[in-house]
Amino acid sequence: MKALAVAFVARAVAVSLAMVLAACGSGPKQQAAAPEAARERAPQGFPSDVYERLAAQGEAVYRVGPRDALVVLTVRRGGSLARLGHDHVIASRSLQGFVAPAQGRADLFMPLAELTVDEPVLRTEAGLDTQPTASDIEGTRTNMQDKVLRTRDFPYALVQVRDVDPKNPLSGSVAITLLGTTRTSTVPLKVIATQDALRIIGSMELRQSDFGIAPVSLLGGALQVEDAFKVRFDIRARAPMSP
Repeated sequence: MKALAVAFVARAVAVSLAMVLAACGSGPKQQAAAPEAARERAPQGFPSDVYERLAAQGEAVYRVGPRDALVVLTVRRGGSLARLGHDHVIASRSLQGFVAPAQGRADLFMPLAELTVDEPVLRTEAGLDTQPTASDIEGTRTNMQDKVLRTRDFPYALVQVRDVDPKNPLSGSVAITLLGTTRTSTVPLKVIATQDALRIIGSMELRQSDFGIAPVSLLGGALQVEDAFKVRFDIRARAPMSP
């Protein structure tokens, strides 16, 4: 009977974690995306043309290529039976889009089918104290992709950044669209400018309920997934060679 209860709890943890992950490595690599590749992968209606016009007018427009960004979500377990589950780390290395610093804006998109679950290096960086099995990780990823994110219907998360002061870029208005729901918040930013690139670093807290996902709670709250989860990002935007 005890073994059956533990098995039930373990399965519930995997499903619960998959539900929270809908809201959403080492440093970004140095390879920039070709403009035509970014356009081919962009979701319908993505405003690439806005940035192309700005570049044609002589404004500095930076591109974020498929391997230029890292976004990490840390999802925590809760309740008196939390010891039976695992915290998880979800990551995207395929965030793409454009940044126009003089306009104080950026538009980015994230292919959700390319999210990873529990990369060992990222778990270590997050200080997580348990190690899920390979089958736990694969089960979490499958549930996340198929049952929660429904990537066939909603293949992208969209990020719009506005109202960044070009002279003092300490924060911005960040709107995230996921599963057809958009939520906006003010996010602190650290922007490091070099001759031909911008590095944008920051973190924020979101809630699964912000996107219409009910936090799972079982056994009277003894086993649950915390509604809030942490997001950190490290984005390198590179100036194009020409407009």
